Amino acid sequence: MKPLLSRLTCAALFAASAFSRVVHAQQDGPERTPTVVNPETVARPSFKATRISTPIVVDGRLDEAAWQSATVLTDFVQQLPKTGYPSRFRTEVRVLYDATNLYVGSINHDPEPSRAITVGLERDFVSSNSDIFGLVLDTFFDRRNSFLFLVNPMGAVRDEQTFNDSRTIVEAWDGISRVKTARQDSSWTVELVIPLRTLRFDASRDPQSWGINFIRRVRRVNETSYWAPLERQYRLHRMSKAGTIEGLTGLKQGRNLQVKPYALGGNSRGAQVPASSLGNRGDIGGDIKYGVTPSLTLDLTYNTDFSQVEVDQQVVNLTRFGILFPERREFFIENSGVFTFGDVQERNYRMGADLRDFTLFNSRQIGLTPDGLPLPIAGGGRLTGRVGQWEVGALNMQTQKGVGSAPGESFGVARVRRNVFGNSDIGILAANRQATDGSGAYNRSYGVDANIRLLGNLIVNTYLAGSRADTGVADGTAGRLSVAYRGRLWNTSAMVKRVSDDFNPGIGFVNRRGFQQAYGTAGIHARPKLRGIQELNPYVEVDLYHDLDGTPQSHQVRGGFDIAFQPDGELKLEVNDWADRLDRAFSPFPGRTIPVGSYRWRNARASYTSTQRFPVYGTLTAETGEFYNGTNNVVGGSVTWRPRYDFNIEGTFQHNDVSLPTGAFSADLAGLRMKYSWSTTLFGSAFVQYNTQTRSMVTNARVAWRWAPLSDVFVVYTERQNTLTNVRNERSVALKVTRMLAF
Repeated sequence: MKPLLSRLTCAALFAASAFSRVVHAQQDGPERTPTVVNPETVARPSFKATRISTPIVVDGRLDEAAWQSATVLTDFVQQLPKTGYPSRFRTEVRVLYDATNLYVGSINHDPEPSRAITVGLERDFVSSNSDIFGLVLDTFFDRRNSFLFLVNPMGAVRDEQTFNDSRTIVEAWDGISRVKTARQDSSWTVELVIPLRTLRFDASRDPQSWGINFIRRVRRVNETSYWAPLERQYRLHRMSKAGTIEGLTGLKQGRNLQVKPYALGGNSRGAQVPASSLGNRGDIGGDIKYGVTPSLTLDLTYNTDFSQVEVDQQVVNLTRFGILFPERREFFIENSGVFTFGDVQERNYRMGADLRDFTLFNSRQIGLTPDGLPLPIAGGGRLTGRVGQWEVGALNMQTQKGVGSAPGESFGVARVRRNVFGNSDIGILAANRQATDGSGAYNRSYGVDANIRLLGNLIVNTYLAGSRADTGVADGTAGRLSVAYRGRLWNTSAMVKRVSDDFNPGIGFVNRRGFQQAYGTAGIHARPKLRGIQELNPYVEVDLYHDLDGTPQSHQVRGGFDIAFQPDGELKLEVNDWADRLDRAFSPFPGRTIPVGSYRWRNARASYTSTQRFPVYGTLTAETGEFYNGTNNVVGGSVTWRPRYDFNIEGTFQHNDVSLPTGAFSADLAGLRMKYSWSTTLFGSAFVQYNTQTRSMVTNARVAWRWAPLSDVFVVYTERQNTLTNVRNERSVALKVTRMLAF
């Protein structure tokens, strides 16, 4: 182990030395007199909205007289690379509104606008490696929830919905908006129109104020700046740190009624395709969205179909615990933050657990088999929003008889949460899963939680949950208390957690049962004045598991050191001490078993992420050391090639070389993904993945055409192949057309 640590230390010093010799790029913006501010203590900015009587023509050019009447918002402050310093690239923002629309115009100054980086034209493009202008809106002015819009220089839009002050981000939320961009000699400009019916707000308040913030990123120099300044650990949707737009009057939401029918045709065959879906099929169905009140939305769905959704990404799992795959289905994603309950995690805090460990409501339990195959959903509804100081959510879904003996079921979830102490909340959630075949089978779960923010950066998360079933085998409890602090320098947290043997929420996910956990971490984020270094982050983590009677079960002790380079790029180093007691054998790979016993091992890991400013970038990871009663050497990473703004290719790989007394094996995962955008409304993607652990080859290809606002045509091809038996588990092709009708 000591030679290994020496090699890693030498590698780290060599990398740091190499980066320190890099000559800084020439300044891309004009020199400005630095007036440094503290983003944590500086006053939050505000401005008065400007109302207009004539709609703006959306052409990407701010040449209408109305724009000249608006307040000019400028003086953005850097978050990166020099926190608190004025932005080197001037940004001028203007905001107008009328009874039905919000208009946002931005002049993004750049002496060489042709060098602005665009990474795609598709909707919801990857924003982290692109030049962007964006804004976020807190329409209820609760400093917690938001709607977010990002625009790149070629006019592509990424929109999101966020909840609980950045804690939950719904990336798949889609809102109606219109945007145009244009390139000038020394800037690129944005005109963005957001119809008010896209948003949710309380129209009875007049006048009203909203939370608001703006972002500008110049990717080639890794500069990110905000109108309302933010420290490095926060993102645009940290609404407790946002500014304010004041004096909005006479806002109208319309009827808040949207009807979205679909028509579907396709063909499916294969060994794992449900009998009801085999062969040719055609179907119709749709969704209805209705604003019951300005702050309460009802969603209804009939004959629900998700054939356009991208299939799950393959993973290699060498642990004895299950994996929670992300939800990708639009109906369940929208407003999903209302139902969040479990091991919540704060962005850029290390907290010892997250929702992949436990969530009381996991929508993937509805209409999907454990393998991710679809089960027929007859329909259902969801009511979400606010009633006074309460955030409420209710969901009911009905599934039909599915694969094998799977019965039709009814799924019900109710959630209420109240804001307290300004930016904290307490709440309860109850869920019921009931068979509808007359058998009386059920599973019920319930819980109370609290998420408290104190002194700005101190966070307390806690919950107590229980479950019950008709058989009695799911009568159990779970509880957690976590305290975390993240400041300008320190990042530290502690957690205790307990899950009983029989805790099993029927519409939730738990990856481990029958344990008590104690977790603690401490680290610093130092910003030394060293050439080529942006931040140094040494830290330690201790994670201890015991049986419910206090007998040691397992542990992980980690020491890590992260180096963030200037202007970007990151090196991560860590060493781990592991222990695990197996009360029953498990197989990390078919035909390879680790027997009952107590084990202790050590390993080390290093990874480097390169800058994303260039056409070729990626990540490389290496891990070596012991693994239970054997060894495991891992090499993995990804490489992305972006030859044009509208096309990119990404390759991913992971190779696990495992040696055990029962035999050696290689667990490999390889993937290739391609994306091409013909325009901001027509784009395609395809990927193929090969996984030796699950003996599977998965192929998925999609073409999507947004032919009208929130109206799409999808052509989707999916194939799953067992590489051991050469049995085709699924081959399907689908054509789906949707149409959004808004009233």
